[in-house]
Amino acid sequence: MARPDKAAAVAELTEQFRDSNAAVLTEYRGLTVAQLKELRRSLGENAQYAVVKNTLTKIAANEAGIDQLDDLFEGPSAIAFVTGDPVEAAKSLRDFAKANPLLVIKGGVLEGKALSADEIKKLADLETREVLLAKLAGAMKGSMAKAAATFQAPLSQFVRTADALRAKAEQGGAGEPAPAAEAETAE
Repeated sequence: MARPDKAAAVAELTEQFRDSNAAVLTEYRGLTVAQLKELRRSLGENAQYAVVKNTLTKIAANEAGIDQLDDLFEGPSAIAFVTGDPVEAAKSLRDFAKANPLLVIKGGVLEGKALSADEIKKLADLETREVLLAKLAGAMKGSMAKAAATFQAPLSQFVRTADALRAKAEQGGAGEPAPAAEAETAE
């Protein structure tokens, strides 16, 4: 029978797996407490970084329906549970790992799909959700402005032609026939 404290830990980890968009498994061997604190701070509010016990975490992941991480639970492990933008968390982990080579990104899971360490690094190379949305909005605004100009062009061309014909008719005075009258006599 499982001890109540271990059962509670498994239940809490299972809930974190279910509530998060992504989870990134790392090895932190050799990092100091101060470095781990700096890593937690760099992840910000969109991720929670926790040192975990492999056996309990493996059980919790399986209970949450995530069995892709089973091979990675070796050595001292910690998990970043990402509730916000996974790209920002991946960037923070990648940047911290560059500055502190003792942090090793083992792999992770993003919305139920297993990710290797290389895939997480590729994810970190993407632009954040806000930047991509801003680019999309800018592109859509540009397309809409182009469409508006396209729809407006025939109307403004008609107005310019009508103004030219009116000016020509006024210039010609009463003695010359109007342009429409000239067209009829030519036929």
